[in-house]
Amino acid sequence: QVQLVESGGGLVQPGGSLRLSCAASGSIFGIDTMGWYRQAPGKGRELVASITSSSSTNYADSVKGRFTVSRDNAKNTVHLQMNSLKPEDTAVYYCNARMSTNYRPAYSTYWGQGTQVTVSS
Repeated sequence: QVQLVESGGGLVQPGGSLRLSCAASGSIFGIDTMGWYRQAPGKGRELVASITSSSSTNYADSVKGRFTVSRDNAKNTVHLQMNSLKPEDTAVYYCNARMSTNYRPAYSTYWGQGTQVTVSS
């Protein structure tokens, strides 16, 4: 069917940068809003950034000015450019998308498997 696969996570030093990517694949009919969530150890999952089909964006206050979310509709892909990373950004980052499929026309929420981002010296 359909799936979301994240890539680009890793270990970086404070002040460094990472670019996360998430590609949707399968029998996709349409994709609405896409976004990124993160979950640190012992913490709840929080919204980091989202982007609508018309490219309107939304960011958590903690990442404004440092992170940028973008999408490539032709490739069914969403990206998260993370600059000036801080230790508190350490978390598992999850891709999220509202999608419909060729077999299920109603839009539903899908999640990626998550990718680890560790910011440490």
